[in-house]
Amino acid sequence: MVLVASNRGPVSYALGQDGSLTAKRGGGGLVSGLSALGQGAGTWVCAALGEGDRAAVARFGPRLPAADTGGQAVRMLDIPAGTFDAAYNGIANSVLWFVHHLLYQTPLEPVFDSAFETQWSSYAAYNAAFADALAAEAEPGAAVLVQDYHLSLVPALLRERRPDLRIGHFSHTPWAPPELFRVLPDAVAGQVLRGILGADRAAFLTRRWADAFAACCAATLGAEVEWASAGAAGPAGARSVTLEGRTTRLGVHGLGSDAEFLRKRAFQPDVDERLAALREQVGERRTIVRVDRTELSKNIVRGLLAYRRLLTEHAHWRGRVVHVAFAYPSRQDLAVYRDYTAEVSRLAGEINEEFGTADWTPVVLHVEDDFARSLAAYRMADVALVNPIRDGMNLVAKEIPVVSERGVALVLSREAGAAEELGADALLVNPYDLAGTAEALDRALAMPAEERAARSERLAAAATALPPRDWFLAQVSALRELNRD
Repeated sequence: MVLVASNRGPVSYALGQDGSLTAKRGGGGLVSGLSALGQGAGTWVCAALGEGDRAAVARFGPRLPAADTGGQAVRMLDIPAGTFDAAYNGIANSVLWFVHHLLYQTPLEPVFDSAFETQWSSYAAYNAAFADALAAEAEPGAAVLVQDYHLSLVPALLRERRPDLRIGHFSHTPWAPPELFRVLPDAVAGQVLRGILGADRAAFLTRRWADAFAACCAATLGAEVEWASAGAAGPAGARSVTLEGRTTRLGVHGLGSDAEFLRKRAFQPDVDERLAALREQVGERRTIVRVDRTELSKNIVRGLLAYRRLLTEHAHWRGRVVHVAFAYPSRQDLAVYRDYTAEVSRLAGEINEEFGTADWTPVVLHVEDDFARSLAAYRMADVALVNPIRDGMNLVAKEIPVVSERGVALVLSREAGAAEELGADALLVNPYDLAGTAEALDRALAMPAEERAARSERLAAAATALPPRDWFLAQVSALRELNRD
């Protein structure tokens, strides 16, 4: 038996004004991976995220109807709304996310006051609710895969409740270096690390993030880290962390894109319609495409500033290129995200006002989430701009080359996890360096078609090396193969 625990589940519910519930199934590696194990082999434990989910739990109980989940066993936890908000928005998304993505302005923030301490208590309670549910659900010796920074305390809590289980934790974010991780209060930093070290295996998207975690364990807890020797087989880096006589193995699984799904979905009629509309807007001009949520770490504002610098310093591109920028609102319940979204729109308008002409709009900005339109932009992209400040992986960088029609030149931040796999054929940039990013955009736009196509083909091959289903099953296999201490 395999259990998955994550904040978000494989199904969500919309609540109608008449009280009706409409279920929407999600996709991705966890869904396809659990499905691959067969009926009855896996259970997904998740949280109710909104009114619709809470209404579903009230109506059906915590075990959701198989008709809504496609046969997947799902246990949805209706954690009190105040506890959820403090854990999710207060700690996970406003503290842990900020630390791992290096987003804090340290002279001013964070402030770890009594309000933070109250939120941290809610985060601990939220994690304990998951540990209790997993302990109740799991058969003897079951494998449990705990997902992401929302649930960093669960492995240790579950270990206390069910020492017979095989427990894994996967981090989908980067991991902060010790110097920034130590921004957290000492007790909290210790709890986060000890929580993950409760797992038999802790896995990450890249070797860099695994090594950073190990370094934090050594610096913060005095844990012993086993490092691969220079001549050892396989990639160098941290292999395991041992604390107080107990060892947690480290693993790396670089999530890839789902080529079969993308290539099928990208050529459906609704995508064709949106592609025609975009081409009418752009004309025969070159395109620089970006598709992101307005997440602070995605660095959209600096991307726009770099594009403005391109138009300023390489004036021959004026009228010949359009920046197709999709910035879909994210976490709008947090003021800092609302402000960031507004700044993206303001800056795009400023560029259009400064450089635009009667027959040329330099920036085509869309802020309404539309997956079909995103795929249409993928198909038409000459250049893809992916310049996050820091990113665990970044699947957009892996998806665009898969469906690009003419081959795409990828301008990629060296701080994205994807740079580890795609760096050889991308144009790597420092995400803070506007001049360097503008020069990379110029080089990408001027790249000969043959070179661009060849690079794009190699990017697509690297991007699909570990598709979501295989990524999930590799974690299950690695966890099951561990020898008990």
